[in-house]
Amino acid sequence: MDQATIIQNAEILLEALPYIKRFAGKTIVIKYGGNAMIADDLQQAFAEDLVLLKYVGIHPVVVHGGGPQINRMLEELAIESRFVGGMRVTDPPTMRVVEMVLAGEINARIVTNIQQAGGRAAGFSGKDGGLLQAQRLRHAAGDLGQVGEITAVDPGLIRAMEGNDFIPVIAPVGSSQDGESLNINADTAAGRIAEALGAEKFLLLTDVEGILDRNRQLITSLNADQAAELIEDGTIEGGMLPKIACCLQALRGGVSQVHILDGRIKHALLLELFTDSGVGTAVHLPATDGAAP
Repeated sequence: MDQATIIQNAEILLEALPYIKRFAGKTIVIKYGGNAMIADDLQQAFAEDLVLLKYVGIHPVVVHGGGPQINRMLEELAIESRFVGGMRVTDPPTMRVVEMVLAGEINARIVTNIQQAGGRAAGFSGKDGGLLQAQRLRHAAGDLGQVGEITAVDPGLIRAMEGNDFIPVIAPVGSSQDGESLNINADTAAGRIAEALGAEKFLLLTDVEGILDRNRQLITSLNADQAAELIEDGTIEGGMLPKIACCLQALRGGVSQVHILDGRIKHALLLELFTDSGVGTAVHLPATDGAAP
């Protein structure tokens, strides 16, 4: 390695220093999904990022999805999927698959990846410790079965894990008052957990650069009023709609900063947290709502 490269590496570390100082001791909630969960190299890079964050005194909390993996398992078991209003009806056989894939297969793999990267991780679902308390979601288009909406979040178990230097890895399955398992949207679950923890940052890993304008160019900063305009004119649509909704809910609930990132980029977490330019789209409230633009 030549001297110029060594100096450049040192400058990169110095660029990260003020951000490390700023976020040390703070909690950062990460919604982990998309291609970042599927590609082997991205899985490894994500685990390495988490371990580095923990070692510099930041407390990452991971909430993961698993839609493609659930679809694949349902197909393998010949369980037919039925949709109402664009949402999957979660009958008891489907719910058993959801729990098996989310709280079993995927959760365990993420924990293993983190530990192989040198960290300590603890995996659990929203049912554990009463973390995600929920009720059946009532949808105008019909009965969705065991699809849940969150009624309360108890972050005590997460705090206990953080206090013992574990990285919490959470599957978005909650339970009702009578003990029924409920499938909860991972974006929504992550946002509500970030809110309950008073997280410094809430990061959503996606399979796109961030939020794009009409010309398919990245919007680096977006407030709630601007988001409403883009939704109205159809620029923001489909799967990005619930992500925007949970971002704004988290901000209104006290989360300091929210970012939508491209999980297809290696080390996207570090690039967002520790560089001057950052990556993806920062979502914030208008200045009149008490948030800086």
